[in-house]
Amino acid sequence: MQEMKLTKTRIRAGMWEGVLSGSETRPELEVLLLERPMPGLRIEPVTGRDGEWAVQVPIPAEVLTDGVQTFLIQNKPSGDTLAHFTIITGVAMEDDLRAEVDLLRQELDMLKRAFRRHCLETMA
Repeated sequence: MQEMKLTKTRIRAGMWEGVLSGSETRPELEVLLLERPMPGLRIEPVTGRDGEWAVQVPIPAEVLTDGVQTFLIQNKPSGDTLAHFTIITGVAMEDDLRAEVDLLRQELDMLKRAFRRHCLETMA
């Protein structure tokens, strides 16, 4: 089985866009912000390119607040993070350190949930 890869193409007019490759069937993806699923994800086949899918993620204005917002795009069945993007508002950033820390925090939360689920399954 070929590994899925999601590559960002651009952000334009409040829409993150990318191309997913490595899936012959329509992929099941989800977008999470602060561990909550975000609505509006669109996945369409790329014309003339088998196994490639155009992915569009709307960036709702109501989630943009001061600070760092990290969106995770995941393969829903496996929980694997295929891509992420970070929006920083309200404060000029000298470097991208806060965005990286926010991403690490979200990935650590995912690992903790997976570990707890694993422990529950092996105890049963």
